[in-house]
Amino acid sequence: MKKKEKILDIKDLTVEYGKGRKKFKAVDGVNFSIYRGEIFGLVGESGSGKTTIGKAILRIVRTSGGSIIFNGKIINRKIDKKLDRELKRKIQMIFQDPMASLNERAKIDYIVSEGLYNTKNYVDENHRRKKVEKILLDVGLLPEHANYFPHQFSGGMRQRIGIARALIMEPELLILDEPTAALDLSTRLQIINLLIELKEKKNLTYLFISHDLFLLKTIAHRVAVIYKGKIVELADTDKLFKNPIHPYTKSLISAIPVPDPIEEKNKIHYIYDPLSYTYENDPPRLIEAEEGHFVLK
Repeated sequence: MKKKEKILDIKDLTVEYGKGRKKFKAVDGVNFSIYRGEIFGLVGESGSGKTTIGKAILRIVRTSGGSIIFNGKIINRKIDKKLDRELKRKIQMIFQDPMASLNERAKIDYIVSEGLYNTKNYVDENHRRKKVEKILLDVGLLPEHANYFPHQFSGGMRQRIGIARALIMEPELLILDEPTAALDLSTRLQIINLLIELKEKKNLTYLFISHDLFLLKTIAHRVAVIYKGKIVELADTDKLFKNPIHPYTKSLISAIPVPDPIEEKNKIHYIYDPLSYTYENDPPRLIEAEEGHFVLK
C-alpha cells in the first residue's frame, strides 16, 4: 500500500486578534494534516475560526503560535523570497462571495492573469493569452469571455472566473472558503461537480471550508469539526457520520434535514450546551478514540 504524503501539517496553531483586554483567540491550538490528493473538510458555524485558519495558511493573517508546514517547510515564519514566490503560486484560495471577490473595473482577461503578472509566470504576451483561453475553457467559459467585465456574468459564472484565477497559477493546494454558499441550489451543484472534476484532472488537494456538514459528507475524504477555535472531532467522513462522539458533532449531524417527513419528525435532535462541559481543572485534548478518529476530551 502506497504511503500517504502530507502536503500540509498544522501543529498547535494559534491566531489571536485584538490587544490587551480585547484580545481573544480565534484559533486555539489547532492540529491536523492534509494528505496530497485528498479533500479535507473543515466544518463549523460562523465565527468558529475556520476561515481564519485558511487565511493563516495563505499568510494573510499573522499567527500567534504553532507551525504551518507546507511540503515539509515551515511557512508561518520569516521566509526567503524564493519560497515566498513559490507559495504564492502553489497555494491558492477561492472565496465565498463571487460578487465581491472580482474587480468590477477590470476585464476578465486581467482578473484571471493578475497572478501571472505578479509572479512573471509566462513567456510572452501570446503565451499568457493562450493560458487564459485554456483555463477559461477548463472552467466552462469561452475564450471570448476574457474581454467581458464581471457585471456581465451571473453569480455562478463569476465563481467560475474565481476558480480560473486560482487554477491558472497551477497550484497544489486549493483553499475553498464556502465557494457555493452564495449561490442558488442548481448552480451550487454545478460548481461542486466542476471542482471535483478539476481536482481529478489537475491532481489538486482541497481544504474545503464549510458550515454545511451534509455537503462535506458527499465530497470530503476526512472532516474536522471546529468549535470556538478548537477542533472537537476529526475522522474519516464515514466514521464521523456513523459514530459521532463529541456532543457538538452530534448536534450538527442531528440538524441535517431528512427527506422523509415522518422520519424527520421522529428523529432525535441533540442540543449542545457548552456550559455543561467544564474543563477548568483538566484542559481537554484531542485523543484517538479509534484508529484515525480523534475527539476532544
